[in-house]
Amino acid sequence: MAEPFTLYKLIVLYILERVDFALTNAQLSAFILDEGYTTYFTLQTAISELVDSELIRLETVRNSSFYSITPSGEETLHFFENRISPSIRNDIDEYLRKNKLKLRNEVSVLSDYYRNTAGEYAVRCRVREKYSDLIDLTLT
Repeated sequence: MAEPFTLYKLIVLYILERVDFALTNAQLSAFILDEGYTTYFTLQTAISELVDSELIRLETVRNSSFYSITPSGEETLHFFENRISPSIRNDIDEYLRKNKLKLRNEVSVLSDYYRNTAGEYAVRCRVREKYSDLIDLTLT
């Protein structure tokens, strides 16, 4: 089994590799913290290091951070996946089986507003599937 901090990183990579959409920080944290694998601050440090090493991608919209695995992250996971115990992998797979639709619905519709160069407000609404936008609409 991997050392604990490495294991937390591998768990994050494993979760992100098993879904075909980005997850929020809250969604990642909920599973890992609810299962009691680690503390909030340790998890956030692990996520931050994964972003810094470009194994996961971070997209921030307003107050939400969305994470997805990069090709380098997938390669790293496949190399070290055997360091995640079968029971942890089963826990993750079972959680995703039960909650995948709910998780996808939470992140598939995004909206944001901002002030444009003309000084007007614009609202951008997106409907995403996997990593591409099905609808991307901006209204001023």
